[in-house]
Amino acid sequence: MTRAVLVVLCLVLLGLALLGMRRGWRNRMARQSVLAPLPGVPAELGEELLRAEGLYVGTSFASSWQDRVVHDGLGLRAAAAAALYPAGLLVERDGAEPIFVPSSTWIAARLAPGLTGKVMGDGGLLVLRWRLGEAELDTAFRADDKTTYPALVAAINERVTTP
Repeated sequence: MTRAVLVVLCLVLLGLALLGMRRGWRNRMARQSVLAPLPGVPAELGEELLRAEGLYVGTSFASSWQDRVVHDGLGLRAAAAAALYPAGLLVERDGAEPIFVPSSTWIAARLAPGLTGKVMGDGGLLVLRWRLGEAELDTAFRADDKTTYPALVAAINERVTTP
């Protein structure tokens, strides 16, 4: 009898924890609903300049590296390919919609140790800071081949337009 009560109690606690996580995710989505919609992928991107395979880590607000943005699917971590074009950066994620960041919205690219709960150590993540409407966001990508980072950072920072 005691064992059955403990099992039921554990299941109830697990259910409450899952409900709390779901409620938190929904509250985050509601708070972020004021963000502008993501730009669509243009029909003409131009010639592919650079490409890297790896993991789309996530997007956070520039003011807080752990404040994950879940707006329009930006919170979905997935295996991905990041391709740099004259028109912008295209992140094609497995099982999720692609993310396109127009070059006109770029602020800067850098290497960072972590973002949105993923910590890789010094220079482990490529982070692109960009504008979505009035918000400044950081989008992180972890490449399978880290030797692509210097070329990607340099190519992005060369194309940054200052407002």
